[in-house]
Amino acid sequence: MTSFPAIKICGLTRPEDASAAAEAGADFLGVVLVPGTPRAVTPEQARGVVGGLAVPPVAVMADEPPGEAERIAVTVGATIIQLHGDESPEYAWDLGERGPWKIWKALRVKDIEDVLLGIATYGSSVDGLLLDGWHPRHRGGSGLPFDWRAVEEIRGSFPEGLQFIAAGGLRPENVEEAVRRMAPHVLDVSSGVEVRPGVKSRKKIRAFIRNARRPGRGEGS
Repeated sequence: MTSFPAIKICGLTRPEDASAAAEAGADFLGVVLVPGTPRAVTPEQARGVVGGLAVPPVAVMADEPPGEAERIAVTVGATIIQLHGDESPEYAWDLGERGPWKIWKALRVKDIEDVLLGIATYGSSVDGLLLDGWHPRHRGGSGLPFDWRAVEEIRGSFPEGLQFIAAGGLRPENVEEAVRRMAPHVLDVSSGVEVRPGVKSRKKIRAFIRNARRPGRGEGS
């Protein structure tokens, strides 16, 4: 059973960082299977990073053919597939039916309309919507925040049963405000707990999780 909010440490590239995240109380361990991105690993490498830990792995992909996405998820041992490309609702639904995993769809958010459109488009086809900061080139992992105030205003528009995952620009120093404003089901952090891309800080991971679950009593790292 996960805590609230649940916490995903993403962009893991080293087994020691995955172990540190698990020991600190992370609920999900994310690996990026998008070639050419700063934290990309192969499916086989990903299994070596997160395999053997009692924390569910999340496989981050973008625009993979359904059969290949299924193969990757099986290789990684994923419990969740996180889609960061231009995947359609039909694609997401079909992929979800191919295995025991859940599906999260990532959205790059410019304004409140992007959120409402995402809910209307994917709300009945996926298990969760991940909101990330908008970047003209990067599909995710840019470390840019979206407008938390706008999401705060329409938070009630999320259908019951659709998980809201907050990402983009989160770090130990601001995570309490994110929780207070948006009440996300899951917090997704990568660059905010890093020393450099793909290399995590044990201290920052601990501070992030501590602050996320102790609103009003924050400690920076």
